[in-house]
Amino acid sequence: MRRLNLDQLLTFALVVEHAGFTEAAARLGLTQPAVSLQIRNLEDRLGVRLIERVGKRALPTAAGRDLLPFVRRLRDEADAAMTHMMRHRTGETGRVRVGTGATACIYRLPPLLAALRAAHPGLEIIVVTGNTPDILDAVEAGTLDLALVTLPAARPGLSIEPVCAEAMVAVDARADGVSLSAPMTPVEAAAGPLILYERGGTMRAVIDAWFVAGGAQPRPAMELGNVEAIKNLVAAGLGRSILPAVTVAGEGDRDRFGVRPLAPPLTRTLGLALRRDKVRDAGVRALVKAVAAIG
Repeated sequence: MRRLNLDQLLTFALVVEHAGFTEAAARLGLTQPAVSLQIRNLEDRLGVRLIERVGKRALPTAAGRDLLPFVRRLRDEADAAMTHMMRHRTGETGRVRVGTGATACIYRLPPLLAALRAAHPGLEIIVVTGNTPDILDAVEAGTLDLALVTLPAARPGLSIEPVCAEAMVAVDARADGVSLSAPMTPVEAAAGPLILYERGGTMRAVIDAWFVAGGAQPRPAMELGNVEAIKNLVAAGLGRSILPAVTVAGEGDRDRFGVRPLAPPLTRTLGLALRRDKVRDAGVRALVKAVAAIG
């Protein structure tokens, strides 16, 4: 029974409903012999006669009458399935799972996701945060559809393309009389208490490389995974940090922090990661387009 042909069943229902092969063939865009062959193959498969001719009319046999309600239910389910798949095709519904770091989740994704939700109200968007290696593991495993991560990152099975660069800055508690125009060097930054991102993430590796290239060895007093926690500790005067400029660009941040450029300049690059063999349905395509536009 698993080999029943849905097209044959639907053709049978159409022949019965129009009491003839000619009308059914016209509606299906087939020849009358092609419709007759479908009915004959279906009868052979089931081992019963389904249609009998009464004059010029094609009427269902007793077996055909019993089969018809099942076929109509199958047709309704098939129509519903096609309607639902069309909504996936157009991006009206579906589910997209995206992974990213906490900083990008706070400062980059909200306006992007709000615009995407407005354009695709039926699209379910799941966001998972974590360090770049863990997020890339999840993309490789297929538990995430795509990721916005800090570069550098490389995985043989993933396509990883840069989408935007963010300037990094030195952040201290606000102090009157302190020049904010003079760039801060790695040696100067390392001279005071440091509050940095926790080890293990690509962001921390980028920052550590900046210190080492400048002849300094960072010895953080505190290491945290949450940028807002870092900001609160810096604002309390417990140390300085190296953060993406976007995290301290808010109107309220001007009164809390002294922000200085770095010398040499430091940027972190965000990249979009997907499996190379990823099937890009409408929801994934929409999110990829939105992420690619943030640069």
